[in-house]
Amino acid sequence: MRPSRPVVAVVGPTASGKTRLSVGLARAVGGEIVNADSVQLYRGMDVGSAKATEEERDGVPHHLLDVLDPSQEASVAAFQREARAVIEQVRGRDAVPILVGGSSLYVRAVLDPLDFPGTDPEVRRRWTERLDAFGPEALHTELLARDPEAAAAILPTNGRRIVRALEVGELTGRPFVATMPAPVSIYPEVVMIGLDVPRDVLDARIDARVDAMWADDLVEEVTGLPGLAGSPTASRALGYQQVLAMLAGEMTEDEARAETKSGTRRFARRQDRMMRKDPRIHWLPFDDPDLLGRAVALVEHP
Repeated sequence: MRPSRPVVAVVGPTASGKTRLSVGLARAVGGEIVNADSVQLYRGMDVGSAKATEEERDGVPHHLLDVLDPSQEASVAAFQREARAVIEQVRGRDAVPILVGGSSLYVRAVLDPLDFPGTDPEVRRRWTERLDAFGPEALHTELLARDPEAAAAILPTNGRRIVRALEVGELTGRPFVATMPAPVSIYPEVVMIGLDVPRDVLDARIDARVDAMWADDLVEEVTGLPGLAGSPTASRALGYQQVLAMLAGEMTEDEARAETKSGTRRFARRQDRMMRKDPRIHWLPFDDPDLLGRAVALVEHP
């Protein structure tokens, strides 16, 4: 194996074009794709996660897709172990591992020396009961008072992450974000490529993607996923959460679609904000006519 072959990450907010670029890049440099999207880990959650179809994969090997049932809980710590193992297997074949995802946490969990604090079932239970009793917004307000930086990085609707931040703070006595190390990779060479999309263009692309998901039968996909409604993680995914609420009679279909759009736009802003903090990322315009050529050059001459 050539030691100079880097580990590559293609990052960017939702709907920025990561799938197309990563597949083209893999074909150009002899790469294999390692999924770093937590929703795409789930079997059957295809439409709502914009999972690449077999045709879109264009013969490029993809790893860590469809490895969990919707009823199972996704864990970033477990993902870290599995993704690193896959990367070593890909490198052992002298191929280029290309990590693809929009979550700064999931990407950095693989690339950086990120250690995850332990958990305490009793502490977790207490905060979860408060979440169920008062709702995520109330807990987010409490997190804001205890750990403002963590609150700024977590959506007020993301009850699971709010509970985790409060649990870590209670167990460690330190801010939740204090567990994040400086952006220094565990691999000798890493190339991180980010897709830069103007906000108004990204908003329009997100709206179009959500409309396409509805046209591609997202509602039918949700109704056909056993165990989704009771899942601690899969049921909270954007689009799926809103369709479940619609099916439960908590909102109309128009409201579910509109909330999916607005929630995804907020999520994309957060993704972009977190990624901009990483100085290793080479940001390329998403619509550059030579986008693939520039990405290939970065990989071949890091």
